[in-house]
Amino acid sequence: MKRILFLVIITFVLYNCNTHPESQATEQETASTEGEADENIPMVIELDNGNKWTVNDEMKPFVSKGEELVNSYLQSQQTDYKQLAQQLKEENNQLIKSCTMDGRSHEELHKWLHPHLEMVEELAKEEDAGKAKELVAQLQKSYETYHQYFN
Repeated sequence: MKRILFLVIITFVLYNCNTHPESQATEQETASTEGEADENIPMVIELDNGNKWTVNDEMKPFVSKGEELVNSYLQSQQTDYKQLAQQLKEENNQLIKSCTMDGRSHEELHKWLHPHLEMVEELAKEEDAGKAKELVAQLQKSYETYHQYFN
């Protein structure tokens, strides 16, 4: 079930995030192949010749807002992780809708985004508060990873 959900999310992201219809089919095939290869092998994000990748300005507010939501949740010791997950989903949906990136920077951003989306989905479904707390910490680390590779 997780594999199907993952493939649906990848397809949705690639469909909404790609502004070049002729390359859309190729990217979806690549994503499907990567997803089928081995789900346990993480996709490694690479820098742009030692530099951070540039993210389009239209997308940045949604990443910043998501990070702000996670940090606020942790700092104020909130416990409604289901609400946090819903808020993060909304920001991620806006992020995806605003995507106009293409090329290598787009591919590298997806290497960060796919696992991030999975964590949010897991948080939304989690029933154990302890595991949810771990997922929120992982989401905070995910935003740190974003800042290591993107500006």
